[in-house]
Amino acid sequence: MTTSPPTDRQLWEATAAGDDDAFSVLFDRHLKAVNNHCFRLTADWSLADDATSAAFVAAWRARGSVALVHDSALPWLLTVATNTVRNEYRSRRRRAALLERLPPPVPAPDHADDVAERLDDEHRMAELLAAAEELPRAEREALALCVWSDVSYADAAAVLGIAEVSVRSRVSRAKARLTKYFTSRIPTHIAREGR
Repeated sequence: MTTSPPTDRQLWEATAAGDDDAFSVLFDRHLKAVNNHCFRLTADWSLADDATSAAFVAAWRARGSVALVHDSALPWLLTVATNTVRNEYRSRRRRAALLERLPPPVPAPDHADDVAERLDDEHRMAELLAAAEELPRAEREALALCVWSDVSYADAAAVLGIAEVSVRSRVSRAKARLTKYFTSRIPTHIAREGR
């Protein structure tokens, strides 16, 4: 003689008394039905899985305080699942309403142009430094102070310990040498066309 499986009521009462295995049997028995119910309410398997999990967590938490009216736990589990889905939609609507009230996000700046500009600057500066290395040290110092760093001729003269006219002369010679250096590097067909 085979014994019939325990009813949901028996399993629920055993669960309420602390029998974890009884709840596991209830879970296995009704998982698919609750999950399908949640899917029909959401049309989204991911949301259905979340709602199903939440429904069984709620059932576990309520195991000591809820008494089943009928022999099946399924109607109560489906009601819990329905309420879980309803609460989730309510929460989503509140979040959406909150997001609508927030100011629009400031678009992130596109740094591509800045990066390209920085790379161009580095390339040009490297060329200029290479050319400046060919200058006499005194001219290079005067050029760096007065042209590149915008120090006045008078202040540069004071720092270098020379006359202002000497600073002007060094800067002028440095500019002339650099102009000649870069002009000689322009291809002849471009120089002839005036580009």
